[in-house]
Order: sequence, then C-alpha cells, then structure tokens
Amino acid sequence: MALFEAIDEKTVKIPLKSKYKDKVIVELLNILKDAGKLKDIKTAHKAILDREELSSTGLGGGIAIPHAKIPGIEELTVAVGLSPDGIDFDSLDGQPSTIFFLILAAPDQTGPHLQALTEIANISRDSAFCEKVLRAGSAAEVVGLFNYLSGN
Repeated sequence: MALFEAIDEKTVKIPLKSKYKDKVIVELLNILKDAGKLKDIKTAHKAILDREELSSTGLGGGIAIPHAKIPGIEELTVAVGLSPDGIDFDSLDGQPSTIFFLILAAPDQTGPHLQALTEIANISRDSAFCEKVLRAGSAAEVVGLFNYLSGN
C-alpha cells in the first residue's frame, strides 16, 4: 500500500489556507519541503502545472490528485490537504475539491506512483470514508484513518 505508507503527520494540512488551485499546489509543496521531503519546489511546481495542462487532476467526488514525476525524489512522496469549504480545481464533475493528495515520485518509480493513484481512486468511491477524513480534526486523526483503512 504505497499511498498509506507515504502519509505521515508532517505532511497532512488541516485546513488548507489557500483558496485557489495554483496556491493549493504551492501550499502542499511547501508542506513537503518543511517536512524535509522536497528540496526543489520550483521543479516540482512546474512539473505539476505541466501535468495539469494535459488534463485536470480533479477527479470529482471532492478528490484532487495533483501529481508529477521529478528527479531528486527518492521514494513516493505524498502531502494531504483538507479544505472543508472546497476549492475549484477544475474537477471532472465540476464540483469543488475538498481532499487533496499531492504526489511526487522519481521518473523511474512508475509502480508506486500508479499504485498510489489506484488507491486514491478506490478511496474516492467510499464516500463515508472520505467524509470521515474531511471531518478529521488533526493530522494524527487523518493518518489514523488511513492506517485503519490499510489494516495497520
């Protein structure tokens, strides 16, 4: 379970302060930098924006997954942000996004990257779980919910 192993309290932000798509991406990247998991924000930011130009990573159902592969990342890296009021992320369903998973991986880490995206797609189908995550009052609670879901 690549996704669940990559989420820790240092990389969870409740609530996100940003109210706009690009600012959310920068806020999540700064969370990774502050946690010591990302050195080059500029490269990561450009890679994520380039990916967003291909098609929005706003899945719908309140979930957005801005992601990219960049050099300098040694293992799958994930930041989670919650915005209970929702943010316009150009989602496929036209609805605001409330749960954000920013994922970075090395260019040669296709397996863990795809596994994490698959796990998030599965999570997005469980509206009761998403609601619990969105109501979480702390980073520890979010991590606990994901650990419970993964059986840890």
